[in-house]
Amino acid sequence: MNNTANTFLALMLCATSFPVMAADNPTHGIIEGNLPANVAQLKAQMTYPDAWLSGHFSDFPRWQSHARQLLRSALLTPDSHKAFEPQTLSEQDRGSYIARKIALNITDDNRINALMLVPKSAGPHPAVVVLHDHGSKFDIGKEKVIRPWGDAATLASAQAWSDKFFSGRFPGDELATRGYVVIAIDSTGWGERGPMVYEQQQALASNYFNLGRSLAGEMAYEDMRTVDFLTTLDNVDRQRIGVLGFSMGGFRAWQLAALSENVAATAVISWFGTYDGLMQPGNNVLRGQSAFYMLHPGMPAHLDIPDIASIAAPRPMLIFSGGKDKLFPPQAVEDAFAKARKVWASQNADDKLITKSWPALGHVFYQQQQDEVYPWLDKWLTP
Repeated sequence: MNNTANTFLALMLCATSFPVMAADNPTHGIIEGNLPANVAQLKAQMTYPDAWLSGHFSDFPRWQSHARQLLRSALLTPDSHKAFEPQTLSEQDRGSYIARKIALNITDDNRINALMLVPKSAGPHPAVVVLHDHGSKFDIGKEKVIRPWGDAATLASAQAWSDKFFSGRFPGDELATRGYVVIAIDSTGWGERGPMVYEQQQALASNYFNLGRSLAGEMAYEDMRTVDFLTTLDNVDRQRIGVLGFSMGGFRAWQLAALSENVAATAVISWFGTYDGLMQPGNNVLRGQSAFYMLHPGMPAHLDIPDIASIAAPRPMLIFSGGKDKLFPPQAVEDAFAKARKVWASQNADDKLITKSWPALGHVFYQQQQDEVYPWLDKWLTP
């Protein structure tokens, strides 16, 4: 055997006898729950430098403006300038209020239908934007929160949803009986803007990105425009516009309060936590798909979830969570509550933030919760 062969054999024996230590191997692949193998290192880098609680800011209004602009830029959605041009399509008398289906230009690109409830009494009235959930149920959207009419199948589907999550009551109609103008729209993919199936969501989101836009950004901006539309109505008091949302609608609610200074009070039901607490193996947000409706690329490098919600401080906000909600681990929720409370406290506004976990409840907005939320909204939105 020549010297070259001997050298090669010796090197092979060394490689066999003395394997490279595991710590020297490059990380690769994924671990449980679709998380990258280096998730611990990546999480350690999420220090939220643009948060009020980071200590990098001393002027709260200037911080709000900075943080709001970060979020607005992340929507990847241009401002719209087209007039809303609302048109009534149908209506139904419901005693103390009128239910209307209207069409409006929600953006320069999209003309959509909405459901609106209008009290018969003299205005101007306080108003509430009610934001529907995800629920992996796409045949109804706005009809989940305002009782529909005119189609038996749609009404049956909506009533079954209300029975399951809202103690058989429609939140929008409950608010209308209390004297509010109420509006609800479909987000892209739901109701008259769908329906789609669960497996389409991720492809839809990626194609928005390929078009230079964002699915989550469009949803957020359309919610902003819904509030802006209310400010144009003579029968609405533009200083008293509130927001209420359940599940994904809860996410939409605190996000909308952060983006729009026209929101006077916000009720968030069953969508709150920290990124660290939610990004754990097995959690629903790690599945992709529905998570894309709540994904603004790059934002977690700047702000945590409660940091974004806190852009709305010191305006009134109520946040409820179910202690048995499998989608939102109790520790993730409590950590987020603690962060939000620190921000409101820093503005001497402890009384304007309500955070509460309901130990016996899951992912629901039941009557006992409603019986606290509606009077709370009245406190801040009615004279």
